[in-house]
Order: sequence, then structure tokens, then C-alpha cells
Amino acid sequence: MNVLLTGSSGFVGKVLITYLNKYSEFTSILISREILNSVVLLNSEVSKAENIIHLAGKAHDLKNVSQPEEYYQINFELTKQLYNAFLESKAKKFVFISTVKAVTDTLNESLTEDHQPDPQTHYGKSKLMAEEYIRNQSLPSGKSYYILRPCMIHGPGNKGNLNLLYNFVSKGFPYPLASFQNKRSFLSAENLCFIIKELIERDDIPSGIYNAADDEALSTSEVVSLLSKALNKSLRLLYIPKMIISFIAKIGDILRLPITTERLEKLTENYVVSNQKIKQVLKKELPLTAHEGILKTARAFKDV
Repeated sequence: MNVLLTGSSGFVGKVLITYLNKYSEFTSILISREILNSVVLLNSEVSKAENIIHLAGKAHDLKNVSQPEEYYQINFELTKQLYNAFLESKAKKFVFISTVKAVTDTLNESLTEDHQPDPQTHYGKSKLMAEEYIRNQSLPSGKSYYILRPCMIHGPGNKGNLNLLYNFVSKGFPYPLASFQNKRSFLSAENLCFIIKELIERDDIPSGIYNAADDEALSTSEVVSLLSKALNKSLRLLYIPKMIISFIAKIGDILRLPITTERLEKLTENYVVSNQKIKQVLKKELPLTAHEGILKTARAFKDV
């Protein structure tokens, strides 16, 4: 089975290639950003594929130095170009990796696929535009599309907020945010790869939008506890008043410290994502629990 993959040099792309290479029936066709930008070259590569997995995109910029047009050019225009090539080709399935942020940046309830989208960032808006384009095109017989909305993805090679927490715990510092009580969903890269493999292998899963998340939501304190367990370190929790922590984060915005207002919000926010729709169509359990996934990622950090 020939699988065309964009974004192969990214964190998820590398994990996915390793995952698919475990199965000899998969042959990966890796395409660069240059090919994505060329209609002629793109059509040539897409003509070789049976399935397309579109991972490439402009991620949310925590440093706020990106220009808005970059998001729309990369996340919308390139996706549109690739999807058009898919529609004209003999490829059967198109998997687009979107984001829960295409729906909302803040959440007070469990996020389902029925939630009315109202993204607040250029990142989320550009991803939603790509989703809507895919959904609004006439789908030829024999073809399927899958829009996956993952929450925070982690795994070997990840350099996001989980890595920041790991580095904090590894230095033996006490965790200072214990006064923040929250629940948020995570997604192990292995679980995401499992979902993608099921989508491209099977013919019984209907086209549509699917959230992607681990089964259990965790508090940040629970995550820190798991990271400490992986490091065989005792966990020390500090219940510093929220007001003081928020003040320190504001200073971090100015001095570019590891803790900024945006990062504090990400570490302590409530953001629970329901994965019931994808599990109902898969009729299978995910390979890793949320706890197992965090521990596996932490041990990968440890081995680096």
C-alpha cells in the first residue's frame, strides 16, 4: 500500500513513519514543502499514492512572531491544493490532521464533534478553513476523507510543554502550580498512529470529522507525578497562591522566562476532549492509556 505523507520531518511525521514501517505492506511516499507548492510535481507524486496523510502545517506560534498570512498560506492554501490533487487522482483516502483549536481555544465542557466552531487564533481559523473546504467538495465514489482533530500530542521527540515539565521535574524542583486544579486531555503519538493506520487500512469507517484524544483526562499535577515516577524522583508540590503565579507569568512575558502567561494557561487550563465518536467507529481500544502514554514519553525523554 502506497501512502503519501506530508510533514514527514516533523515530530508526528517521524513517529508515524516508524510506526508504519513495522508493517511491510506500507510504502511511504514522502513529499517536501517545495513539491506541495508545485501543482505539476504534486500531481505527479499524488498519482502514485493509494492514500494521503496530510500532517504538514504551520503550528501555533508561542513566541508570537509569525505573520497571520503564513497560517492561511500553509494551513489552508496548501491543504486545498493537495486535496484538489487527491480528488483528481486514483487515491482512495485522505487523512487531514487538523486540531481541536479549529473549534475553540477555551472550553468549559467536554468537547465533541458537535461543538460549534469559533476559533480565536489565526492557527485555529486557518485549520477550520481547510476543514470546511474539504467538507464542501463533492466526493467521488470510492473515496473517503477523514479530518482528525487531535488535542495536545506527545511522544518521543516531542519538544512542547510536556518536555518543559519534564526538564523542570528532572532538575529536582518542586512543582509550584499545585494550587491550580484542572483536567485536560492528551494524545499519545502512538495512539494517533494507531488511529491513522486503522483509517487507511479499513473500508468500514465513514468520512467525517473525528476528535483524537486518549481515554482519560489528567490534571497537570497528575502529569508531573507521572514524570516524577519515570525519573524515580519523589514529588514535591507547592501550593503557591494563583495570584502570585500569575504575576510571575506576566514578568515572564516581558523577560521571556520559561513561564509566560500563555504557557501558564496551557499548563493549567481545563480542556477535556471526547474521543467516543472515533472509538465507536473503530470498535477497538486504543493501545495506550493516558497514564501509559505519559510514562512512555517521559522514559523517551530520559533516554535522550
